[in-house]
Amino acid sequence: MTEADKLFAGSIPELYDRHLGPLIFEPYARDLAGRMAGTGGRIVETAAGTGVLTRALVEAVAPDATVSATDLNQPMLDHAAQRLSGRLSGRLSGRLVAPRLSWRQADALRLPFQDGRADAVVCQFGAMFFPDKVAGYREARRVLRPGGRFLFSVWDRLEENEITAAVHEAVAALFPDDPPSFLARAPHGYHEVQRIREDLRAAGFERVAIETVTIRGRAPSAADPAIGFCQGSPLRHESRRGTPAGWTRSPVW
Repeated sequence: MTEADKLFAGSIPELYDRHLGPLIFEPYARDLAGRMAGTGGRIVETAAGTGVLTRALVEAVAPDATVSATDLNQPMLDHAAQRLSGRLSGRLSGRLVAPRLSWRQADALRLPFQDGRADAVVCQFGAMFFPDKVAGYREARRVLRPGGRFLFSVWDRLEENEITAAVHEAVAALFPDDPPSFLARAPHGYHEVQRIREDLRAAGFERVAIETVTIRGRAPSAADPAIGFCQGSPLRHESRRGTPAGWTRSPVW
């Protein structure tokens, strides 16, 4: 994991949300939010990103629940808040959103919440970016009340995700001497079930259940994943390091 792997700023949040959200995030957000259906009390979301899971959560949880959506990157949270506000105009399914939802910049390894106050902690496709996975899990456990739940998702190996694998191979072919490895290294670099189980137990979780969920997403066009990954993710930074093979000048990303 490099510092650039965690850099989601500039135009990346908007492109990430527009081109990758419907394809690879929204279907899994519905699944994860469905597992939280009817949950009340205090809910903390870590690595909320552009708010794809957040939008699904506020639909699924109990009317009296409070959702604190956090992310390390303020530009991602700014986009998430704007997107939710613009889409819902302050209301969701006839219920006011503002009293139940708050946005807060925070490191998942150092959450600004008191011990034992959360009923649930959720995280969609963010744990892979934790520089210390056990520390991130331990922090989730710290803020949970006894009996609270920690639900999170990570991507399986790159080879099990055909669109991402195709993008990885296509970009690597353009840079044969120094192929960008962001997709394999970061989003798809933490998938071994036994390692995840051991990390959770090292953080103090005793009851651990891991399930493989397979959902097929659809993109409006082939251009969407290409733009989303190459311009709307940190792969963009690696793709600017040099001139692709066969090109006379660098492409405009």
